[in-house]
Amino acid sequence: MKFQANVPDVRIADFTPADYDDVYALWASAGGIVLRKADLRPGIERYLARNPSQSFVARGPAGELLGAVLAGHDGRRGYLQHLAVRADARGRGIGRALAMRVRAALLAEGVEKCHLFVVPSNGGALAFWQRLGWRPREDVLFLSATLSDSANA
Repeated sequence: MKFQANVPDVRIADFTPADYDDVYALWASAGGIVLRKADLRPGIERYLARNPSQSFVARGPAGELLGAVLAGHDGRRGYLQHLAVRADARGRGIGRALAMRVRAALLAEGVEKCHLFVVPSNGGALAFWQRLGWRPREDVLFLSATLSDSANA
């Protein structure tokens, strides 16, 4: 699928640890994103170090954070997580541009399939991803296990 990925007056750059506070605040305010212990600074810094140049931030002309996405891969499958755009910046193509940047980064690494997770009650996110060509899977069931005693792992 071909999509416009350039948004005037928006600069997309790698998500670095220096962006963490702004990005976490965006995620917490975005609605529809479930934040866990793994999303605290140490976990995100490990994730970014393991997946360099796979996660991105979108900033406006004054450097203000407009959007962010966390993404990476395990060598064979990509995982796109926590894409959020500030409420007053939605509808400008920023989310699409971030998603396309992840797509290009994963393809450059030889990763040809990517997964993402949407909270079932987040109809807006589901509609957004379906407009970009993503489809719900009916052939697999997602399972998880908490490996520690943390209730919010």
